[in-house]
Amino acid sequence: MPRPDRADPTPQLALYRAWLHRTTGLQFRDYEAMWTWSTTELAAFWESVWVYGELESPTPWRAVLRGEMPEAVWFEGAEVNYVRQVFRHADAAEAAGQPAIIAEDETGRVVEVGWTELRRRTASLALELRRAGVGRGDRVAAYLPNAPEAVVAMLACASLGAVWTLCSPDMGTPAVLDRFRQVTPKALIAIDGVHYAGRARDRSAVVADIRRGLPSLQAVFVIRTGYGEARIEGAADFATAQARDDEAVAAFEPEWLPFSHPLWILYSSGTTGLPKAIVHGHGGVVLASLVGNMHLDIGPSYAPNTFGERFHWYSATGWVMWNVQVGGLLSGTTICLFDGSPGGARDEADWGRLWRFAARHRVTWFGAGAAFFASCRKAGLVLGEMGDLGAVRALGSTGSPLPAEVEAWGSAAFTAMGRPGIWWCNISGGTDIAAAFLSGNRELPPTPGRLQCRHLGAAVEAWDEEGKPVIGRVGELVCTRPFPSMPLFFWGDTDGERYRNAYFSEWPGVWRHGDWLQIEPDGSCAISGRSDATINRNGLRMGTAELYAAVERLPDVADSLVIDLEDGEGGSRLLMFVAPAAGRGLDAELEAKMAAAIRDALSPRFVPDAFIEAPGIPRTLSGKKQELPVKRLFQGWPVAKVINLDGIENPGVVAWYQAQAEAWLARSRSASPA
Repeated sequence: MPRPDRADPTPQLALYRAWLHRTTGLQFRDYEAMWTWSTTELAAFWESVWVYGELESPTPWRAVLRGEMPEAVWFEGAEVNYVRQVFRHADAAEAAGQPAIIAEDETGRVVEVGWTELRRRTASLALELRRAGVGRGDRVAAYLPNAPEAVVAMLACASLGAVWTLCSPDMGTPAVLDRFRQVTPKALIAIDGVHYAGRARDRSAVVADIRRGLPSLQAVFVIRTGYGEARIEGAADFATAQARDDEAVAAFEPEWLPFSHPLWILYSSGTTGLPKAIVHGHGGVVLASLVGNMHLDIGPSYAPNTFGERFHWYSATGWVMWNVQVGGLLSGTTICLFDGSPGGARDEADWGRLWRFAARHRVTWFGAGAAFFASCRKAGLVLGEMGDLGAVRALGSTGSPLPAEVEAWGSAAFTAMGRPGIWWCNISGGTDIAAAFLSGNRELPPTPGRLQCRHLGAAVEAWDEEGKPVIGRVGELVCTRPFPSMPLFFWGDTDGERYRNAYFSEWPGVWRHGDWLQIEPDGSCAISGRSDATINRNGLRMGTAELYAAVERLPDVADSLVIDLEDGEGGSRLLMFVAPAAGRGLDAELEAKMAAAIRDALSPRFVPDAFIEAPGIPRTLSGKKQELPVKRLFQGWPVAKVINLDGIENPGVVAWYQAQAEAWLARSRSASPA
């Protein structure tokens, strides 16, 4: 059961800091000093994480770190396995009666998986995969929702040294094949149907299309749901494959693998071209996840300090936050999965379903994309009516900047329920590193609208145009020292050129992340949008996130997107697309309110030249606004070159933007002198 009291446990970072002092004598005057040590003494810091996390290797390493980016090598000679670190907790958690997974879907079906059961299912499926010819280095593709089967399948693949890659069933066939074809998988694990946004959806035809599009496949495992209308001929039954319980299963052990052996392949959004197939390694992900979990302040659900910890971060399986949530298992934390739409059916919004899920299962840590919390506020949701949320002690946000007003709404809601001082842990990192560069620390003061600190071990700075670090003003987010979960490589990028161009073309040997970052003197940080979508008004630069925060606090604005169109003569036209709240249109009164909000919060310079009512704002499947693709449409790029519709959450709105862009270009041409 969760903790019977409401007292927050000792912060995980405080426990680690006390352990450091006991074992090394190190003391730090504040968090900033601790962060500085972790980023200047990289070898000492990451070795301490290894020891503190109780990682094991049957072979010694030659050095903690050799070389610099992008050729840095970590723990060369050591052998690890992600799955071994997960099941290090199994016996203690099982003895304490704490489950590994609690899962629920839209229909109300609840599944609880114990640690011993998870280990058995993992071993059973691993042996069946091995019998199908899957071994070390082979890729296993999965087309699965956020359900326990996806966790079992990932752990089974990793235990063999096979390389896992996953797409969500809400992705279209072309988008899935754009990703999976790059990596030539040997096996496919798929589901034949899902229940999403209030209705059952057959996926059997999609699975058949994926199978036909992947000639490298030698084995297919299918989860049969009752929603699939056609049988996948020749496919093995997933339920049977994970059901073995014999001596071979009991004796199975995950393989020892080189520290940098590939664990999984994640994909960039792919909205403007073929997605990058990003490869991360076992050891790097384990180490980064252990530190990330300390920042999230989650620990073993069976420990007296955190008894009953239950970690939920809503995510589809195509988003890196799915990997982060599963990574809670590395710290012995019970993870709580929800499979379905966070906002209910399309024609009947219900932004309370995740909160009611959290209340039913006594979730202690509740995370979601920033857009989810903003939608709850816009919908006027009363959290006190969602059930008993008394176990919740932390709220997490990522995907886009969380406006201070939205954070204040959530804090006030918990105060009204008798829970003042709820902790917000806002994080920023991404698919590129399968971790965070900026995170939270429960020991630090709250920083509404910002992120509390830089992640331990992440040498993150904000750089100006000359490559010099700045404090108190916006600069490029860079990482100047290696971080263990940086990609090993991009699949198919044999000479590494695409990898180097993605992160190191601006400053050789320095990781350029592509975000605008402002670091304050107190160490807190703010992300101001993508640096390739910046706004420059008469020499004054501004990240788009600050404009969104200004207008989207207005109750009549549901969403917005801004682009800055340069005219080639030093000037530009700033256009803001606005999706008004339900039942509200864009009129002169609302335009005046938005202009005043921007003028008051930022500067008159950033008041748009035009407000344009839009049917919606195009976002990626992970919720990121598509500023640069829309801008390129207005610069005359063909839609096929800038937006892959299968990577867009709401592809139906793209045709509207295309028509707007064509009309804009036609007017521009007619207005130009001959």
